[in-house]
This record gives sequence, C-alpha cells and structure tokens, in this order.
Amino acid sequence: MFWVEFRFYDSVGFLNDLIGCVGRTCAGLADKRQGRNTQFSMRDIGLAGFSPFLMQCPSFLSHQRQICEGIGHGRSNCQTLLGMERIPSDNHIRAMLDDIEPSSLYGVFDEVLAAVERADVLPSLTSLGGHTLIAMDGTQYFASNKLSCRNCSTRRHANGQIDYFHTVVAACIVKPGKNWVLPLRPEFVEPQEGYDKQDCESRALRRWLESNAARYSRLDPIYLGDDIYSKQPVCEAVRAVGAHFLFVCKPDSHKTTYEYLVGVEVPSLSKSVKRGKKRFTYTWRWMPGVPIRDGKDALEVDWLEIVIRDSNGKITYRNSFITDLSVNADNVEDLAAAGRARWKIENETFNTLKTKGYNLEHNFGHGKNNLSAVLATLNLIAFAIHLAAELADITWKAAIEAAGARVRFFGNLRALTAYLLFPSWDSLLETLAFRAPPPLPS
Repeated sequence: MFWVEFRFYDSVGFLNDLIGCVGRTCAGLADKRQGRNTQFSMRDIGLAGFSPFLMQCPSFLSHQRQICEGIGHGRSNCQTLLGMERIPSDNHIRAMLDDIEPSSLYGVFDEVLAAVERADVLPSLTSLGGHTLIAMDGTQYFASNKLSCRNCSTRRHANGQIDYFHTVVAACIVKPGKNWVLPLRPEFVEPQEGYDKQDCESRALRRWLESNAARYSRLDPIYLGDDIYSKQPVCEAVRAVGAHFLFVCKPDSHKTTYEYLVGVEVPSLSKSVKRGKKRFTYTWRWMPGVPIRDGKDALEVDWLEIVIRDSNGKITYRNSFITDLSVNADNVEDLAAAGRARWKIENETFNTLKTKGYNLEHNFGHGKNNLSAVLATLNLIAFAIHLAAELADITWKAAIEAAGARVRFFGNLRALTAYLLFPSWDSLLETLAFRAPPPLPS
C-alpha cells in the first residue's frame, strides 16, 4: 500500500512540475506593455492563455470567475491548480500575448521531454536498435480572406482574391505499433528577414534542424517525412547535423531514382501475414546506392519499397522510401514499418489537434503580430503535457481508464472544474478516477 500511495503522489508531482514550468516560462516573457498600467503579471497572462487548452475548455476562465465570486470566496481552480493570482480578461490576454515571440515558450517542450526521461519512459519510445523516430510535417492551422497579420503567408487566386494563412511544422516522437506521439519544439512558416521569397515548409524544416538538431542528438534520431522532404537540400541538412533520414519517395518527383530501378532485378523479401481473419502478403524490395536526383553532385541513397496484397492479389498498400541508412534483408521490414510510422503525425497529432477537442484550426485570436502563433504554441504545449501524462503519470492514466476514453475524461474534467473548487491536482485526479469523493463547497 505504501508503494502505491507513493507512486500516486509522485505522479501528481509530475503534472505539477510541468504546469509549474509553464508558469515560470510565462513569468520570464518579455513585457511589451510599453508603460501601460496593468494589474496582471505576465505569468498570469500566459497561464490564462494556456489554461483553456490544458483543461480542454474554451469557457474555463469564465467558469473560474464564477467560482471565484461564489463558492470559492475569492479563489478558483486557476489559483489552486495553475498557481495564477488573478484572472485577466480575454481581450487583455490577447493584447498582451500579441507581441510575445512564440520561441520564448519552446523551452517547455524540452521540460516535457526531460520529465518523460526522468520517469524512465523514454527507452520504450526507441526503435531500430536504439534510434528515436522523429516525424516531421507541416499543417495549416489558420486561413482567412479577411483577417491577416504581418506573419501571414498568402495565396492569390485567379479572381484576385488573397487568402491569408498560417502553417506550422511540427515534430513528434513516434513508434510503429503505438497509438501515441510525443510533441517536440515546432517551427512556424512565416516571413524571414533577408528573404524576398515567401517562406515554405522545406525552409522551415531546415531552420528547425539548425536550431534543434543538437538538442535532440542524444536520441540518435531518424527523421521521418513526406515526399516534400526527400529532396537533396533537406537530406543534406539532416546529414550535416549528424542525424539520419527516412523519407517517402514518390516516383513522380524522383524520376532519376526510379530510372535506376527500371529493368533491374532488385533484392526482395516476402512474408504472409494474418490480420484478424484475413491473410495478406507483404513484399519488400530495396536497392542501395541510387542517386536522389540528376547531376554529378547527386546524393546517393538507399531505396526501399513495401507492397501489401490481399488474398486475391489486389494491392491494398504501396509506398517507397529513401534513407541514408544501409538497407538489407535483415532490416528492410523494420525500416519500412518505421517509414510508415510517419503517418502518426497526421493521425495521432494533426487529426487529434483539429478534431479531438484542441480545435487547432479555430481562431482563438489572430492579432497583428504573433498572437496566432503564440496561441497555437500554447495549444501544442497542452497537447504535449497531456500525452506525457498518459505515458508517465499513473493517476492521470487511472482517471482516463475510469472514464473509458480520453474524450470522456476531458468531458468529466470540464464538468467538474466548472462547478467545483479543487484544492489540488491530487484531489481532482483522484475524484476523476473514482478513488475519492469530490470536495464539498466551503
């Protein structure tokens, strides 16, 4: 019993530590109010912007104001769970965050990863003999033909209409066969000083590598990505930072590579695999030392392909990849599985962020400068903390198991914190896990 109770308190400390890190980071944000009088600290401003994403409740702050004025007698869950002193208005939050650089919040992602490492969960995230798979991809999270800011990208239509939009390049640790991801620092596609051309996803990825590759080198990473990344400049950028790549390689965009495969009998491996009641034939092919493009300076890569056929011989899946790793009969199956894990950034990351309560594409506030990106960053931080808690926080996992699903867990979390004041995360999570009764109004 002592061991169980100790783990409970330790796991609640896990969440407290990460939320405390968010508070300290927000406290250190550069104050851009330029002499304007305000009763709110930047810590309160940042935590107020972060709290609706953490609690999965857009109306969280308004509920806490009601608790503060009613049964809380001057206190609310903002104070007891997040450590805020006062609750700013929504307009004040947006005005104060608009001038903040999103990168000033990125350190929280490092703290989330460090917390997972301290919990000794990281070894379970590795693949391919100790490598860590980091999937990279970009997604649009805002679009309008009316609202714009200085960091918007633009798209002009034939009828003269201009679309304004924002894109973020996300990075997540993934693993084949696991339905989770662990978000890392992002990079936003936005106008860059000294460049006349509009910023793009490929350039943003290379900036990400320059800024962050050394930070994650201890993970011995293999970077995964779509066909847009399997071009020589990106591949060279990955190799320049001492990492490896495993990118999707489509025939239409790699004509030279595929010309080297025409008429050549390449090594292959086949296996019959039973999935449920059905049986499929998996076939892997590979070819070492093919050029990634035309020209004498072309980078040589190893090519591999996976084809899945049903019992009737019909192809149900086909994809190919290029990598700087050596491909052979012993590892081609694992490499193909790793390459396919890239889709987890689409399914477990972007799909979750856009359709499972985070509402990434919703315009929480656009601003004139950085507000859209700052709010997107706070949303990603909340997502990272939630997923880290699922990996390493015993009480959080127990509460999700009691709810039966993540969506019901957050529904219960919203309902309870809208009406009850909890003295701590310990009290809230144990109530959600049906291990303790909810606190009585004081």
